[in-house]
Amino acid sequence: MLRVELGDGVVAGFTTRHGGVSPAPWSSLDLGPSTGDDPVRVRENRARVGEWLGAPVAFVAQVHGDRVLVLGDAERAEWASDAPPLAAGEADAAVTSTEGLGLGVLVADCVPVLLADPVARVVGVAHAGRAGVGLGVVHRVVEALLAAGATTEDLRAAVGPAVCGRCYEVPAAMRDEVGAVVPQARSTTRQGTPALDLPAAVLAQLAAGGVLPELTTHVARCTLEDADLFSHRRATAAGTTTGRQAGVVVLV
Repeated sequence: MLRVELGDGVVAGFTTRHGGVSPAPWSSLDLGPSTGDDPVRVRENRARVGEWLGAPVAFVAQVHGDRVLVLGDAERAEWASDAPPLAAGEADAAVTSTEGLGLGVLVADCVPVLLADPVARVVGVAHAGRAGVGLGVVHRVVEALLAAGATTEDLRAAVGPAVCGRCYEVPAAMRDEVGAVVPQARSTTRQGTPALDLPAAVLAQLAAGGVLPELTTHVARCTLEDADLFSHRRATAAGTTTGRQAGVVVLV
């Protein structure tokens, strides 16, 4: 686990691919229910993450949109049961003010975003891929946190490992499309071809939403380049499949 600091009374971090029970090609801490891995192994891997976090972790069924789910006491009981669901519902972000209910977001090149206001006692997560950046899922989750009582003065964020702007090659038209919404997303690969820098776009959107840069952490590790992390692009190029890592956060 890559722990990040989001204030007193908050535990948060990003998983790597290590520490689980899944065999190759998912080796080993695969947390994704749609990777082809055995659901029994995925549940065990998720339970291990919950042990680290100190709470059951609720995940959403991500659809590359901008919907935000608000989870509470009922979901905490459901996810703490002996047979927790694999997803709380279709969304790409979630918030909660319930202590002891972890929130998780799954990625394998997209950007995991964790947020917390340790004063207002509310936390959130978001899955920001190319589509989500374009739709403004980061703005939607910040808005949901503010509606739940958070303030921009106290809101903290952590942007986790994702494919970097020097590796995420895309067609020029796609770069222009996303760049028209978030100019900071425009990038160029090391080979000089069009690319997108999704972490830079997310950081820009957080700042535009009022999250102070000095309260924002960026774990700048590229999933495509770092063998300790899952990467959909790397696996696809190798003709195989891969697992999903997560960003997780909880109020304690």
